[in-house]
Amino acid sequence: MSVLETQPPRFTPEQVAEIAADVFGVRGVARDLGSERDATYLIDGGGSDAVLKISNSGEDEAVLDLEQAAIAHALAVDPELPIARPLADRATFDGHHVRLFERLHGRAGGPELDERAVYEFAATHARLNVALRSFFHPAARRDLLWSLEQTPRLRPLLGAIDDTGRRALVEAVVDTFEERVVPQWLRLRAQVVHGDFTLGNVLLGADDRISGIVDFGDCAFGAQAGDFAIAVASLVRGRPREDVFRIARIAVDGYSSRLPFEPDELAVLGHLVAARLAMIVAISAWRVRRYPENAEYIQAEDEDSWALLELFAELGPDAVAQELGAPRAPAATPELAERRAETLGALLTPLTYAQPVHTVRGQGVWLFDADGNRLLDAYNNVPVVGHCHPRVTEAVVRQTRKLNTHARYLYEPLVELAERLLATMPPAAGLDTVMLVNSGSEANDMAWRIATAVTGSGNAIVTEHAYHGVSDAIAALSPEEWPPGYVPSNVTCIHVPSLETKNLDALAATFLDGGLTSDGIWIPAAADVAALVEATHAAGGLFVADEVQAGFGRFGDHLWSFEHYGVTPDIVTLGKPMGNGYPVAAVITRRELVERFPSAGEVFSTFGGNPVAAQAALAVLDVIEDERLLERVARVGALLLSTLGELAEVRGRGLLVGVQLEGPDEAARTVDRLREAGILIGRTGPRGDVLKIRPPLVFGEEHVLLLADALREA
Repeated sequence: MSVLETQPPRFTPEQVAEIAADVFGVRGVARDLGSERDATYLIDGGGSDAVLKISNSGEDEAVLDLEQAAIAHALAVDPELPIARPLADRATFDGHHVRLFERLHGRAGGPELDERAVYEFAATHARLNVALRSFFHPAARRDLLWSLEQTPRLRPLLGAIDDTGRRALVEAVVDTFEERVVPQWLRLRAQVVHGDFTLGNVLLGADDRISGIVDFGDCAFGAQAGDFAIAVASLVRGRPREDVFRIARIAVDGYSSRLPFEPDELAVLGHLVAARLAMIVAISAWRVRRYPENAEYIQAEDEDSWALLELFAELGPDAVAQELGAPRAPAATPELAERRAETLGALLTPLTYAQPVHTVRGQGVWLFDADGNRLLDAYNNVPVVGHCHPRVTEAVVRQTRKLNTHARYLYEPLVELAERLLATMPPAAGLDTVMLVNSGSEANDMAWRIATAVTGSGNAIVTEHAYHGVSDAIAALSPEEWPPGYVPSNVTCIHVPSLETKNLDALAATFLDGGLTSDGIWIPAAADVAALVEATHAAGGLFVADEVQAGFGRFGDHLWSFEHYGVTPDIVTLGKPMGNGYPVAAVITRRELVERFPSAGEVFSTFGGNPVAAQAALAVLDVIEDERLLERVARVGALLLSTLGELAEVRGRGLLVGVQLEGPDEAARTVDRLREAGILIGRTGPRGDVLKIRPPLVFGEEHVLLLADALREA
């Protein structure tokens, strides 16, 4: 605190002009620019202008070296940053360090700045931090009260705040900082930062963009989020109440455009802004008592800061934090279920379990609920490589920051994904054309359109309780979804697992899920599947391998389930697992079929195969290969089948397993009991009496044992 307790330099403008002339040879009229603890003057020389800074006598010489080195480093990294450069080596005069900086032109800004100017201000701030992040200096660990991590040290200063109500506001901010921020402080990204990147330390050009960055006097090692909070406090001061958080969020957007925030930083940002405001008024009150002659400069930001502190107190620290990006506390589960029923319940499928699973986070094979409980996910094939796999999530985030558009433009991820998918198909199949869409339903709908157009028929074969999608055409091919008594005249259902067919004519397509998942999970004989394909072709139809549920290595022996049966499909459809939760799906077929499709060359899906979706799907393929998930599935799947086989009748392959129970009531009770034990599975089959176990492919042996023990109890 020494630099804040030492008497600021006291020189008249005439004396400052003499110092500039004698020390640096710069002549002109000296005009006071104001300063908290130093003396800063514009030397107006009629064209050869400069800024003279006379440092506080308590300033450490190493800190001045830090400031100059930081400026030099930032400009070396990003020469276009509009930072005021030193014009000469540091000198001394009458016990004070004296420095000369170039004069940059511009004006001061305030609450009149519009959204664009705020965004650009914050983006420039982030740009400066990017330039400084590889810089360090021994003096950067300086002890400076203005550093936000020093917020708890404000307590001894609060006696200088005469108004007891206002003093209580600051005490509450310090309390919240100690409770919410201090335990997280060491988790926040830290580096050497400007420390006072505010509207008072920048100049703005005619376009309201930053034309000058000045005064590195508070430069120090600190948290990036704290440095940004200082800027936010500056940007929102003097704003109407209704604009405060809107402007703050625009600043977050601007900064994030160059340097995205981490969740831990957003969680405490609101508390850091409040701490900066508390610091302004507390240090101001303390310093005015010591240096009343400089009160006007010291107190310049007080009233606006008090107004914001009062607003923050009115809303409460949690609401303020949430306005600036902190996650909201989860809603109560019964309340959320009621809201769901009121707004979505008329059409949306019912919740799976008697005790709803209120999920808030996922990782690997685990889901976490609103109460912090960990649930073993043995049910969901969508996160095929595990919930929130870092390879996939980072691929999505990186591409989202870079570009997202549609397939009427040329971009590499779309083409690369198509090439990668084709490379996974058996060479003899002749599958050489890909169409990317958004969901398995769309993929099957497109397959059906191709089949009906190419064959001229509208007849289909599906298994007796199949599910292939939700579009109007595909719902007609999904007996699982049919209302009682509804049987479309153009659809023939075949029994499982035999897949026997009668002689048919004028067939458009047979759709087959390789795991017969909705039929109760059966693995038919390869000869039966081959016979079905042959019968389909004999009837003039196309064979569609629906890999939405059984694909992407779920069987453990091949990437696609149709390979297990040794058959050659005419069309392959992919969906759910393809993007590990990001919507992306595909149709893979032969060029000669597509060329006979009347809409060939005209089919377009706005989001189908967009760059982000394509990168997600590419990442999934990479993870399956890099983590050798097929070998894992084969090993873990064999253990799963053998272990559960000791308890009940089981069938399946790899990590697609059905457990046959005596009836739907027993199955429903078992599913709910497992959910109560922290394990999630589902039910399937025409009667709902088969337990459906279909976990992410990163399921391990230890998870098999947990599931088996819980199932035995249930």
